[in-house]
Amino acid sequence: MAKRKAAILGSSGMIGQRFTHMLDAHPYFEVVAYCASDRSNGKKLADVWKLSDVEMNPRIRKETIRATNPAALEKQGVEIVFSGLPSDVAGPVEDECAEHGMAVFSNAASHRMEHDTPILIPEINPDHLASVEVQKKRRKNGGFIITNANCSVTGLALGLKPLVDEFGFREINVATYQALSGAGYPGVASLDILGNVLPWIKDEEEKMTAEGRKILGSYKNGRFVDSPVNIQACCARVNVRDGHLEAVFIRDKNMPDAKSIARTLADFRAKPQKLKLPSAPDRPIIVRKEQNRPQPLLDANAGTPDRAKGMALTVGRIRVDKDCLKFYLLSHNTIRGGAGGSVLNAELAYKEGLI
Repeated sequence: MAKRKAAILGSSGMIGQRFTHMLDAHPYFEVVAYCASDRSNGKKLADVWKLSDVEMNPRIRKETIRATNPAALEKQGVEIVFSGLPSDVAGPVEDECAEHGMAVFSNAASHRMEHDTPILIPEINPDHLASVEVQKKRRKNGGFIITNANCSVTGLALGLKPLVDEFGFREINVATYQALSGAGYPGVASLDILGNVLPWIKDEEEKMTAEGRKILGSYKNGRFVDSPVNIQACCARVNVRDGHLEAVFIRDKNMPDAKSIARTLADFRAKPQKLKLPSAPDRPIIVRKEQNRPQPLLDANAGTPDRAKGMALTVGRIRVDKDCLKFYLLSHNTIRGGAGGSVLNAELAYKEGLI
């Protein structure tokens, strides 16, 4: 079967470049347009490349970035759009692409809380794809938008899913230690972060509560029903390049032992693994037994096969003290919590016949 034509929006940014890397030689999708703002129009991808941890394929170094024009993309036969646009500009551009009949997979927050738009994490809520049919009815030409979650919510929700399902946990407290790349490029000013920790990230704590409840909730009778899980978060920016580390605390009067918790996490498999989606990690949650893991430098790129590097969640230091469960989790914020999340969403939508 011929590959589906795709475009990347925000190609000059960090998430856009993660899209470029992850979609290179993809078995389902072929990128035919690299788009960005007018100031990047006409530049080559090599001129704006910012990722230092991956080699740029020589074949795409000379690809030209163009200004974003949804009508032109439709004429070119683009069916799928991967959006790495900043949230402050993404909304109307993504809407226009959807109105032109394209399937939009967005990393931005602009549409996450809309009544018919899913915040999709395929291992958690593949049933939320049903909302797309409702969304398509209000848009022209059958287009739609599917979002991924906030980067800090993604890892937390994935770690919570098997525990909430198995043990019914409800009260969750989390402290996050979030990487600099989560702020985009060039990110946080060096004089603000060197030798320092910033104990506030705009809207982050509110997003973790609201998005987490939507993601872990259900989709019934044409609407989203929030999970009763109560997530309380404290979020900080730390001097780490990639990888959001989170300390999780869960209280429950019927708390199982640490071995049961570890086994439940390690045994977790879901629809992406059953379907063998190209970007799905063989083990979505990797449990480490070492006392000093997970660590961003060692574990941010966890996941096999090669196309799934950075897509696995790493959990460690699982401890139970009376009625309190404590553990750390780590996810790659610009891969699993960014471009990779949207690529996996598109793979699931493709397999489900939505595109």
